Amino acid sequence: NYIMPKNPFESPKLYFNRELSWLEFNDRVLREGLSENLPLLERLKFLAIVSSNLDEFFLIRVAGLMQQRSAGVRRRDRSGMTPVEQLAAISRRAHRMVVEQTEGIRKALRRLAKKGIHVVGPKDWTPQQRQFLQGYFSRQIMPILTPLAVEELDPAPLLPGLQLYTAAVIAPSAGEKIEKKKAAKKSAKKVAKKNEKIVVVPVPSQLPRFITMPADDGNGDVHLAMLEDVIAGNVAMLFPGCEAPATAQFRITRDADVTMLDDDADDLLQSVEDAVLERRRRAAVHLAVSADPDRRIKKWLVDRLQLRRDDVYEIDGMLDATALWEIVERPGFDKLKTPQWPPQPAGDLIGSEDIWSTLQDRDVMLFHPYESFDPVVRLVEQAAEDPQVLAVKQTLYRTSGDSPIIRALESAATNGKEVTVLVELRARFDEARNVGWARRLEDAGCHVIYGVVGLKTHAKALLIVRREANRICRYVHLATGNYNDKTARLYSDIGLMTFDRDIATDVAAFFNLLTGYSETVGWSKFSIAPTGLKQRFIDLIDREVSAATTDRPGFIMAKTNSLQDPEIIQALYRASRAGVKIKLNVRGICCLKPGVKGVSENIEVRSIIDRFLEHARIFYFSNGGHEEVYLSSADWMQRNLVDRLEILFPVTDANLRRRLVDMLKVFFADNVKASVLQSDGAYKPVVRKGRAVRAQEKFYKDAVEAVRTAEQTTMQFQPLKRPKE
Repeated sequence: NYIMPKNPFESPKLYFNRELSWLEFNDRVLREGLSENLPLLERLKFLAIVSSNLDEFFLIRVAGLMQQRSAGVRRRDRSGMTPVEQLAAISRRAHRMVVEQTEGIRKALRRLAKKGIHVVGPKDWTPQQRQFLQGYFSRQIMPILTPLAVEELDPAPLLPGLQLYTAAVIAPSAGEKIEKKKAAKKSAKKVAKKNEKIVVVPVPSQLPRFITMPADDGNGDVHLAMLEDVIAGNVAMLFPGCEAPATAQFRITRDADVTMLDDDADDLLQSVEDAVLERRRRAAVHLAVSADPDRRIKKWLVDRLQLRRDDVYEIDGMLDATALWEIVERPGFDKLKTPQWPPQPAGDLIGSEDIWSTLQDRDVMLFHPYESFDPVVRLVEQAAEDPQVLAVKQTLYRTSGDSPIIRALESAATNGKEVTVLVELRARFDEARNVGWARRLEDAGCHVIYGVVGLKTHAKALLIVRREANRICRYVHLATGNYNDKTARLYSDIGLMTFDRDIATDVAAFFNLLTGYSETVGWSKFSIAPTGLKQRFIDLIDREVSAATTDRPGFIMAKTNSLQDPEIIQALYRASRAGVKIKLNVRGICCLKPGVKGVSENIEVRSIIDRFLEHARIFYFSNGGHEEVYLSSADWMQRNLVDRLEILFPVTDANLRRRLVDMLKVFFADNVKASVLQSDGAYKPVVRKGRAVRAQEKFYKDAVEAVRTAEQTTMQFQPLKRPKE
């Protein structure tokens, strides 16, 4: 029980630490990788994701805390922890996680061997395999390698982060030792010590991490060796007359929390490029190294990187488990994978022959990846070719490597349309790609803008202006996710296509804001961050208290990726104390503490980890029976509500609104992949009562059924003709 202080919502006891909450999210991903209920290759997929998640966590979050520690910052966060305390807690939790992940990979690979895929370590190579790998090394690998005598080079060579390295102690071979011993009249041991050198060999990232070896078992099994093991086992071949008495693998994570100065928008492109290059030279924040490494190698690494003991992770297994994707995507083992769920045609568009007339008739909702992303691509492609289309305006935050959206925008500009594209250059880790897109679009004749000074543009918006008869019409697409055809098959997101005049007016005003009309304007249906979105959310939450009646108590459902903003949390606490029932589906970070008596006993927090990444942001407010549903590009994070340009927009079509409410109910009914956040910060799987409900599976089945039903409804019946005589 919690005794309410005078200022009830400022107590650190009411908040979870953001970083530890994120680690609990990654732990839920790890649970999927350890689950006996998943096919083996599906498990490997989640085990690989754990590593890529941790990489980004150390690159940004841990790096930021280390910067604070170096600067002597002692300020406590909302949960009451200083940067030093957070780093210590992170290290303890992350070390346990890596140990569990490593053991999980080991067990999964052992079971995988029984299914025909053997990942074989050096100790288990047969003489024939060892001979094959030696020849493979000399022909395919050695010509690419560049060994670095790191102790002798001045200045010391740069070792970029997130690359795998083989470190080796190189010493003269036995014959050389004897000659040196005779000449110097010293013991062989002392001579060897004096002449030993540490060399570092970067493991080429352009080569596959798994090498297929020949096998004589005759059963068609696949035998794989890891690239780093092959390099370590043959590294002495790089140094004739020498041997390698000790080797170790290591991998560095460097600080990527680089501040990009954009006070002068004209220099933003160069600023972004400089920041990307600067990351390569930043301080190390994390070191993964082979378990029980040679003490000389470990000492050299720690001294060179200036790391503390807590920052070093000795791993008895793969240092970079993201390579498991190579096995996951290997053809021929579909029985070890989850059955495919191919995206279905959008139910709202079945039977539609003309997108423009369809949108004039009704709003269209797309639920990815259950429904295909193709209609969004086709909308831009059709706009590019349609002679009636005058202008296309779009925001791009993250796009795919070979983006059809980019190609369509280029085509539109080539065809004489006025094309304006906001390319957000500061989308973290996509900066270099987005710089390339920006230049390519400019070359095609598009008007490219880089955003608003001091703010990232995270909103997802598309506006198409078309001349029809004697009027100008505007068509809009808004979304919770990026214009990325690749991630649209992996992320669960929602898009809305509409002809709504008020929304179109707001979108046009939003683009005017981006392109130079910097004064805030009155919005018809939008709420925009950072000027009014947070307050709009708070007002909607507070309204549930005043709108509640005995017959219609207050009720809020929200689905978001993260919940961290303290003012939003405090508004939810106020509503909970007033009796409003609140159901939150939060995929990742959640700093709100549910189940605290007198504060949050009316709040339930759930999280779903399944085959698709939950990414949609949906907000429902009962409003005394006058239900309102909103979609947004924004999470309930301080960065989204203060430091980014975001959009919140209502869903006004009654059918789509009901569909979204039903979707939220399914999310909260999931008893297969859902976990419930406890007041101590732990997540417990939902206790299954009655029939099993798996939200993502139900959504896919619903999409398949919607197509079947729509096709039957639109079926055309043709009368039989009289047969010819």
